[in-house]
Amino acid sequence: MRELASSRVVLAIAAIVVAGVSGPPAANADRIKDLTTIAGVRDNHITGFGLVVGLDGSGDDATSPMVRSSLTKMLKRLGITIEPSALKGKNVAAVMLTAELPAFAKPGMTFDVTISSLGNAKSLAGGTLLSAPLKGPDDRTWAIAQGALSVGGFVAEGATGSSSKKNHPTVGRLPGGATVEAAAPTVMPEREIVLVLNQPDFTTATRMRDAIIAALGADTARLGDAATVVVGVPADARGQVSQLIAKLEAIEVDPDVRAKVIVDEKTGTIVIGEGVSLRAAAITFGALTVEVDETQTASQPVAALAKGSTKIVPRTEIKVNEADKPMRIIHKAATVGDVAAALAALGAKPRDLVSILRALKAAGALRADLETL
Repeated sequence: MRELASSRVVLAIAAIVVAGVSGPPAANADRIKDLTTIAGVRDNHITGFGLVVGLDGSGDDATSPMVRSSLTKMLKRLGITIEPSALKGKNVAAVMLTAELPAFAKPGMTFDVTISSLGNAKSLAGGTLLSAPLKGPDDRTWAIAQGALSVGGFVAEGATGSSSKKNHPTVGRLPGGATVEAAAPTVMPEREIVLVLNQPDFTTATRMRDAIIAALGADTARLGDAATVVVGVPADARGQVSQLIAKLEAIEVDPDVRAKVIVDEKTGTIVIGEGVSLRAAAITFGALTVEVDETQTASQPVAALAKGSTKIVPRTEIKVNEADKPMRIIHKAATVGDVAAALAALGAKPRDLVSILRALKAAGALRADLETL
């Protein structure tokens, strides 16, 4: 596992080194559409409860009161009356539906729904969701979902109890399975358009304001704070706000980013972001190896006629090996490629690199934010 994690780090660092050798990339501007959202224009969370039928014996337990009660009520609405105790099959599963109602959604539009098992079903593969309402926090029905599920996994069991499982078979998708019943409650701005940055930053917000003024004219935009840029709607454009928003979304801005290093210690992944630099430092680290060897030995009575019995006794041997490495000097690195090359030259394992980065940050040599996942 350590070798596999190490290869991931080496590959990641090697890719960064290649990018650094080829020279610093030209600044690529992003569209305002990709950097912001418009205040008041957003998706809405909606949820629902439903039943998935047609499962091949992989549904909820036959005694589940949730399935029995829901299925009985549904059949009663269809004109079929049946006792709950008569339902014994495991081809039905109770599920929760979660989805995002898009902004400006109109009746008749369709969107995807995520279906998640609510009981003890083993798999939803091959199932069909019966008609189920999707509601918002206001308890109003905004959409209706129904259709065959798409599950990217499976579970197989043998008669002796052996089983094989791939991915997560108790969660599936319903592509385009929900139909909008009521228009999404979205309010269009009238007098001013508030652009909300996805990543608040004073420098990016200032550049965005300047780019808008350069494109639309003086006094057309002002800086609210690190997260918002406010654009006034001219009197002659009050009835054409959509066209004005389209012009704003097409304006390009060069966003500023914080220097950051992301460390995922669980997988041994290290990602070095743009703007990270190093100051000169001296580093030494050691490798600690602990070997535990357990063997079984037989313990017998000392005398031939002594009372007692032969027993198996475990025997444990522990070896500790700590290998020290010489101190190494890392020189000042001003680019991402230089930082990656300096770390790769140490030849450290992923866990050692994590500790080294933390120590460099504490010493002030790592000029970046260090974030551990």
